[in-house]
Amino acid sequence: MAAAASFSVVYVFVVVISILGSSTYAQLSKNFYSKSCPKVFSTIESVVESAVSKEPRMGASLVRLFFHDCFVNGCDGSILLDDTSSFKGEKTAGPNNNSVRGFEVVDAIKAKVEKACPGVVSCADIVAIAARDSVVKLGGPDWDVKLGRRDSKTASLAAANSGVIPPPTASLSQLINRFQAKGLSAKDMVALSGAHTIGKARCVLFRNRIYNETNIDSSFAKLRQRTCPRTSGSGDNNLAPLDVKTPNSFDQEYYKNLLNKEGLLHSDQVLYNGGSTDSLVKTYSSNEKKFYSDFVTAMIKMGDITPLTGSNGEIRKNCRRPN
Repeated sequence: MAAAASFSVVYVFVVVISILGSSTYAQLSKNFYSKSCPKVFSTIESVVESAVSKEPRMGASLVRLFFHDCFVNGCDGSILLDDTSSFKGEKTAGPNNNSVRGFEVVDAIKAKVEKACPGVVSCADIVAIAARDSVVKLGGPDWDVKLGRRDSKTASLAAANSGVIPPPTASLSQLINRFQAKGLSAKDMVALSGAHTIGKARCVLFRNRIYNETNIDSSFAKLRQRTCPRTSGSGDNNLAPLDVKTPNSFDQEYYKNLLNKEGLLHSDQVLYNGGSTDSLVKTYSSNEKKFYSDFVTAMIKMGDITPLTGSNGEIRKNCRRPN
């Protein structure tokens, strides 16, 4: 009996130590590549800077790539994988198809990084750093990106289609719930939505809002209707800026637009529509420093969603396919 008891105590102790060990082991670090690839940041920054200078919208696309990667099975670079004979990837999923972009920029970064440090830097970490560099390039805040993620060996169309990524038609409660499911608070969600201060959306995603919703400024609705016809199938891919005032600057104008009922997507305007997040929108609209601080906190938290670390996953040689 005593032997059995002492065995169980030892067993529990070993289990606890192994759990503690694995969680410490799995922690990401700002200095992960300081010895193995000291030029990683300057190498990535040069490619992002060039791409965003050519097309400012690319900055928004690279931020979105990070969001859509992290929300489906964690920040593991799975969104970058092309379909193979053994799996159908995430690129053609509803939230991503004809929508997520920036893959060629990631390819260009990977090629340069591989020349500098072959087989060291993961595609998942490249996506995280490129998102930060995009925000900075467009005038937003800077932060230290935690690193050490490894790349998945597979991707899942079903997971990307499962509803984990909130659609532009989402209600406030749906947005809060879907972010909370990933360990992100309502405050994180409102701050991350501020990334819509840059980028563009397709007519098909905001048509219903500009023709049928009432919590919209009438002159703003008319402006958007000029390039987004009422008829479904007509002009579906015509683009409009998510931030009508400063579409290529990362600032707090997005929140000011919401106060003026000039949110482009339904899921934008629900953040300021008599609900629980109204006060945060007001705060961010008048306090850019607070917005930046909360946005950075939320981006770091999002980057912590179930990464592959240690011996899990791999370091892909080509971001589009497993090794």
